[in-house]
Amino acid sequence: MMQQGLFTAERNSRPEKIDVAYLLLMVLMTGLGFVALYTGSMAYAERLFDDQLYFVRRQGLTLAVGIVASILCATVRLSFIRKILPQFVVLTLILSLLPFIPGIGVTKNGASRWIHFASFTFQPSELMKLTVVLFLANLFDKKHDRLDEPEVSVYPATIMSFIMIALVYLQNDFSTALFIMIIVLIMFFIAGVKLHWFAKLCFLTVPFVALMVLTEEYRVERILSFIDPKKDPLGAGYQVNAALTALREGDFWGRGLGNGIRKLSSIPEVQSDFIFAVWAEEMGFFGVLIYFGILLFFSIRGYRIAVRSRDRFGAFLSFGCTTIILLQSLMNCGVVVRVFPVTGVPLPFFSSGGSSLLITLCLCGLVINVSRGKIGEDADYV
Repeated sequence: MMQQGLFTAERNSRPEKIDVAYLLLMVLMTGLGFVALYTGSMAYAERLFDDQLYFVRRQGLTLAVGIVASILCATVRLSFIRKILPQFVVLTLILSLLPFIPGIGVTKNGASRWIHFASFTFQPSELMKLTVVLFLANLFDKKHDRLDEPEVSVYPATIMSFIMIALVYLQNDFSTALFIMIIVLIMFFIAGVKLHWFAKLCFLTVPFVALMVLTEEYRVERILSFIDPKKDPLGAGYQVNAALTALREGDFWGRGLGNGIRKLSSIPEVQSDFIFAVWAEEMGFFGVLIYFGILLFFSIRGYRIAVRSRDRFGAFLSFGCTTIILLQSLMNCGVVVRVFPVTGVPLPFFSSGGSSLLITLCLCGLVINVSRGKIGEDADYV
């Protein structure tokens, strides 16, 4: 049995079938996200591209690819995934270097976060979220009985995590780098790393985060605007102020699906990081409650799968994947209601962005894989 952490090592229960409730909730979230993107992006897409369905079509193409990827993640044996994990980590690191190569990397607003293949654009930092969870779940499973030997467990996990975070940060993607840092700390905690080592890691992150914020003027402006919303209402605080106005005007029942007016011109990039403001304005507080209710049940099913997993790796993996989706959702909504400073973290299932949707569906596929309970020792497909 496992000596530390939140999960037991092995269960004697029989393999489970797919968690149908989790699958249905995933489909429901994807559907609601598409509806919100459709109604929220029409006016913006027509103004920019003279095509109301521009963002919807692109998201639909990604959804088709994402469904295939999700099925693959749900059906391949976890033992096979662990076998190819070193190559997968190397591939992720290589992809994270490509944005810096002229002709391959795409720079927008001073950030080099994307790579361009033919007519497709991909953001490697989204893949890094999945990779860091896979890496840490695998390492902490293998070293579960040596967590009190930092040179064997804590140091390798910390060094590799730092490399991954650094590569994302160098792309001028502070939000994702910070998000991955939080996920790493959570994975350390649930793995059962000694509390004094966990406390040291938390303490060391503070100066790093402060340094990352202070090295860019726009990040400092966002923090100052968060502290004092009236400081720069037409600059750093404009998006959040417009989003809050949309939330207030939504009242309890909302304006009705498709009838929102703030999406027309008031909220920049409304189809991306601030899509939740459109949902709140059109569906009202009632619609917000529905969203958080579905998110709550979706997360509970994911954590239930983790707790009931028949092996430690599956438990860590399911917990990490579920936490990524839940935490990212809460952070995005928190930005819209000014609980957090503007971060640029997309809303899973809802925000326009093929990379985010693709990785979200892959995360869900891995959770479904764990729910099936088929571990196996070979490296064959199920």
